[in-house]
Amino acid sequence: MAGRNGRTVRDLRRGNRTAVLQRLYFDGPLSRFELGPATGLSSGSVSNVVADLVADGLVEEAGSVESDGGRPRTLLRVAPHSGQMIGVDVGETRVRVELFDLALTELARAEHPLTPQGYDVDVVVGHIRDGIAEVLRAEQAAPERLLGVGVGVPGIVEHTAERGAVVHGQTIGWDAVPLEELLRAASPLPEGATYFIDNGAKTLGQAEMWFGAGRGARNAVVVLFGSGVGACLVTPEVEHGRAVEWGHLTVRVRGRRCRCGAPGCLEAYAGAESLLARWREEGGRPPADAEEETALTAMLAAAYPPEGGTADPVALAVLEETAEYLGAGLSDLINLFQPERILIGGWAGLQLGTRFLPAVRRHATTYALAYPAHKVTIDLGRLGPDAVTVGAAILPLADFFGRGGHRHEPAPQDRHPAWRTALEERTPR
Repeated sequence: MAGRNGRTVRDLRRGNRTAVLQRLYFDGPLSRFELGPATGLSSGSVSNVVADLVADGLVEEAGSVESDGGRPRTLLRVAPHSGQMIGVDVGETRVRVELFDLALTELARAEHPLTPQGYDVDVVVGHIRDGIAEVLRAEQAAPERLLGVGVGVPGIVEHTAERGAVVHGQTIGWDAVPLEELLRAASPLPEGATYFIDNGAKTLGQAEMWFGAGRGARNAVVVLFGSGVGACLVTPEVEHGRAVEWGHLTVRVRGRRCRCGAPGCLEAYAGAESLLARWREEGGRPPADAEEETALTAMLAAAYPPEGGTADPVALAVLEETAEYLGAGLSDLINLFQPERILIGGWAGLQLGTRFLPAVRRHATTYALAYPAHKVTIDLGRLGPDAVTVGAAILPLADFFGRGGHRHEPAPQDRHPAWRTALEERTPR
């Protein structure tokens, strides 16, 4: 029966379960007494919801705490082993697949390298399929508890009722690729589990906002700095985050050709791929046939040798120029969105790390307007190179919370609203 606002009793129960699960997940362990004011539910509602969740195996006791003059209060938490999620990062050099429990503890992983021509759709789908099969064969895997598979990809992700997630990845040669449809055909999941696909910078941003350096911020930009660059914007209006194609901001008219085909994009100057290419063009000598990560390590060693060594002036000049382009690009984000924090993640951003950060901060402040520049902090992300897979795994987890801890296979037209609503309703502080 629906109430005046159109919500049924079932909707209310699901909402109450969601409120208790999320509060226990982010702020637990908590007692029943603490859950009342934390969720806004009456003590009777809390008792009923907790009893249901305990009976479903989703909530368990986690010790006790002394109360003022009364019996000790039992603490509760979300049971880590009551569900599992898979996160997938379709990165520049490899496809990484990780299996997590509900506490986002890694249980298993698989990695499949990508060649420079590795963005062939069939190759990527095959790597994801094989990686999922590998982690589901792991000793701690429980396929019957799998909530879903989250996938972070380069490019713009369009969610359609007919074909699920469709990827527009111009820089990798993907034109309206129906990735969700292809994955469902190539790698069927256990009953009750499904695929959730979104932009990799967005999944990185969600991970940092939920569990990393973004916690507590209302306005933030999380930057993915790898072979290319991207960003995720989080504001009160888009609390679940929105991917922005920041790497294709024009920073130089008639400039270097970007891999998207346009001239003068930020990515043509600030991504690791272009950084190494510019070093080579200026006379530098990156290791022959080395992966980008190895070549960037060599470039850093050349530019910043141990004490007593002689710096390679070409490598140093290219890195300093890259810091200026990156800082100028960040200044545009500062002026446009006035964030409290900018966080830099991705393998190249973390590899350049604290040595690179002071110059980036200095240039960002120089190019930005003084008032928003004074309010922003620029730091590295805290979750390391696995942040995209962690963020991808959050997608099925958010869907699980949005359904109040209930699992079922949604119809195609209902595939995404629950996880989007859960992400919008609760960014942990």
